[in-house]
Amino acid sequence: MRRPLGMIILMLATVAVAGCSNKGLRQLRSAGPGPDEFMILPVKPLTAPQNYSELPAPTPGGKNLVDPTPTGDAMAALGGRSIDGIPASDATLITAASRNGVDPNVRQELAEVDAKFRKRQSRMTRLRLFRVDRYEQAYRRQALDPFPTTATYRASGADTPSSPPEKP
Repeated sequence: MRRPLGMIILMLATVAVAGCSNKGLRQLRSAGPGPDEFMILPVKPLTAPQNYSELPAPTPGGKNLVDPTPTGDAMAALGGRSIDGIPASDATLITAASRNGVDPNVRQELAEVDAKFRKRQSRMTRLRLFRVDRYEQAYRRQALDPFPTTATYRASGADTPSSPPEKP
């Protein structure tokens, strides 16, 4: 009689462990020594220019002819035409967002600050008995609880999108 009970416990333990899985994209560090497949960007094929003497001067951080343009490519594939630059409908938004100036190095500075923040948050995180969501763990204090925020905006009379009901 002991043997079936032991088999049942072993099977339940196997099923319970099978439910544990890797969070994948939520991991803040690479799972192995290889390249990160999400950092590889598909580029357009290289083409030779018509005249090498009339090439534009290179601009650091500027647009490259082989850089992917997913929105323009999708529009062209659907029979529309590609839009270069900022559409006229977004000009007011861009003006309002850049009214206090635009820092050209903002992405690099934010990446450095975020790397330092994640390094500070990752101290002593390798000593865990169970897998944890490192993304949620690192950014827990910066997370926005959507339900009280939505209630605040609705109480002030602002239009808000519908949202799923709050979990009990």
